[in-house]
Amino acid sequence: MFCYQCEQTDRSNADSGCATAKGMCGKDATTSDLQDLLIHGVKGIAQYAKRARALNAPDNAAGEFMLYAMFTTLTNVNFNATRFVTLIQEAAQIRDRVKAGYTQAALASGKTPEQLTGPAAWQPAADMDGMLKQAADVGINAGLDQVGADIIGLRSLVLYGLKGVCAYAHHAYVLGGESDTVYAGIEDALDFLSNDPTDAEALLNQSMALGTLNLEVMALLDEANTGTFGAQQPTQVRITPIKGKAILVSGHDLGDLAALLEQTKDTGINIYTHGEMLPAHAYPKLKAYPHLVGNYGGAWQDQQKEFAAFPGAILMTSNCIIEPQAQYRQRIFTAGPVGWPGVRHISDKNFAPLIQAANALPGFKEDVSEKVVTVGFGRDAVLGVADKVIDAVKSGAIKHFFLVGGCDGAAPGRNYYTDFAEQAPQDTVVMTLGCAKYRFNQHDFGDIGGIPRLLDLGQCNDSYSAIKIATALAGAFECGVNELPLSLVVSWFEQKAAAVLLTLLALGIRNIRLGPTLPAFLTPNLVQVLVDKYGLLPITTAQADIEASLTRKAA
Repeated sequence: MFCYQCEQTDRSNADSGCATAKGMCGKDATTSDLQDLLIHGVKGIAQYAKRARALNAPDNAAGEFMLYAMFTTLTNVNFNATRFVTLIQEAAQIRDRVKAGYTQAALASGKTPEQLTGPAAWQPAADMDGMLKQAADVGINAGLDQVGADIIGLRSLVLYGLKGVCAYAHHAYVLGGESDTVYAGIEDALDFLSNDPTDAEALLNQSMALGTLNLEVMALLDEANTGTFGAQQPTQVRITPIKGKAILVSGHDLGDLAALLEQTKDTGINIYTHGEMLPAHAYPKLKAYPHLVGNYGGAWQDQQKEFAAFPGAILMTSNCIIEPQAQYRQRIFTAGPVGWPGVRHISDKNFAPLIQAANALPGFKEDVSEKVVTVGFGRDAVLGVADKVIDAVKSGAIKHFFLVGGCDGAAPGRNYYTDFAEQAPQDTVVMTLGCAKYRFNQHDFGDIGGIPRLLDLGQCNDSYSAIKIATALAGAFECGVNELPLSLVVSWFEQKAAAVLLTLLALGIRNIRLGPTLPAFLTPNLVQVLVDKYGLLPITTAQADIEASLTRKAA
């Protein structure tokens, strides 16, 4: 195996990356290699799907499979090797179906069908051992000796950004949101990668095109979330448990949560959110369920301790699973693209086994003294009081906005984000999103003239809200986003964050501070390109970066 797609990748050697029997995330070499081969197969689907779409013969069912398949290869999503064997076989079957559709459309239009090579012509081996031999030729660092680390790094930037785009698009899809433009953009990117590109400028341009595409995807997901569950509303969320049977829902999938809430209605089972599910409490149609009683625990990296202590059943949706421990392995379930060997998977949103497990478990024996946090400051809530915000800026009551958010993780150095938020001057507002918020969301930030100093915008994909808020403020002040008293301080961990970063760069937003470390796939040369061309900045210390942000904006 060789993998360096996430922030926690092994950096103990000169060539950073996980290249042993098991990666830092817990993914074994077999699963990692099969994921590489699945991506190869998905590229083959896209080669034909792109050409079929150009002939007005799109296959959006194949597009949906590509979203799902790519999502399974993100960090901390699916660790089940046998599942990847099935997906690889399915990819080849879908590729052949799309090829047939393309061939028919080409002949019907009087054109000679192209005879494509590479992934389009590949056939999977008959068994796992054969597939693993095939995988050796298609990993992310294939061709390193011929093209060099910079080109491999740029290919990685495109691929990992594309994984994030596919994950967000899948979230939208399961709520009924899909777009031909999105499918076409994903097909284009995969087709581009299928040719093993070596032109640095073309690779960089493709990464920015993905950033633009991801903005559309986040808008699609925002529409799916708000269209299904209503616009977020500022809401106090209990973070201490109450007496009764309990189910804990982690991951990102609001649709799974909604289905579970409906199925547990009037059962006496209380539902708690965990990790990135915390913002669910702000959506009117979800918080209308009285048994959605609160949030338990924090970010994903603490789940082994928190899940072990939770006295009920657990549902992991979409992503962010790490190896289930013995204390709770028999009472955790997965759904959607998530998988772990030996853990029961629910594929049809029938949560009866989960509910049965919850009823057999003790639940919480007593109420714990109430504590709350406030969520729900999505763009609708913030822009609803835009006049107050604008007046506060004009009067000098608010001097600066900081967006401090993204993915959390266990690596040293992430206390920087706690320090940054808590040390931000009292005349500044801190916006946050993603699970990085858990570093400081219980701190009392107070308010400025009734405007809370901490505004929780939601999940990581609610970067779209942050963009819309920044754009609206820029319009109100008749300036560009880069001229606003606004600084972005981003915590990254995995490929969704890579997609969001590409979106911000594609929008021309400069001077983004990124940490806790820079991606291992970005060589020093590539880092310098991003610094020179887009003003990307690695984090230093909280106090120094706060002072630099305020000084730059005041200049």
